[in-house]
Amino acid sequence: MTCILIYGNSGSGKSSLASRYAMNPDVEHLDLDSIAWECEGVRRPLPDSINDLRTFIASHDSCVIEGCYGELVREAANFATELIFLNPGTEDCQKNCRSRPWEQHKYKTKEAQDKNLEMLLNWVADYEGRTDEFSLQVHREIFDSYAGIKHELKSNSETREKSAAAMPSSRDSP
Repeated sequence: MTCILIYGNSGSGKSSLASRYAMNPDVEHLDLDSIAWECEGVRRPLPDSINDLRTFIASHDSCVIEGCYGELVREAANFATELIFLNPGTEDCQKNCRSRPWEQHKYKTKEAQDKNLEMLLNWVADYEGRTDEFSLQVHREIFDSYAGIKHELKSNSETREKSAAAMPSSRDSP
């Protein structure tokens, strides 16, 4: 089993990097957003989300999981064969948020997504000072306690390099 866990602040590049890994047809992709929320603004009970996470992992020989939810990341780390902590800093995360394409799976329109941009930029800026499950503090604790293969990427350029390496090559195709 291969399970790559990618996590970090909002705007750190998690979805982009995970999508690169998932370009390999043998790799299943789980965005933790899909199991963390009941509906917009309403979190699912944590045990339900953890159950779905475990079911997903048990159902796939090769997967990439991405998100920022500390408790779900901590649980996924128990099964991960590789951990990638994206920590490019506030400036890069905010830059990424400003250039984020429309996330159709989260917002009905690009305009609806853009209405939340200011809130998102403030959320990103608070990452280092918060102590909740979405904080640098919790993400750092997870990284530091993980005993397996792990990488901390501290810039957009490091993430781009990792992304290029994640691309399946033509020799990997049938």
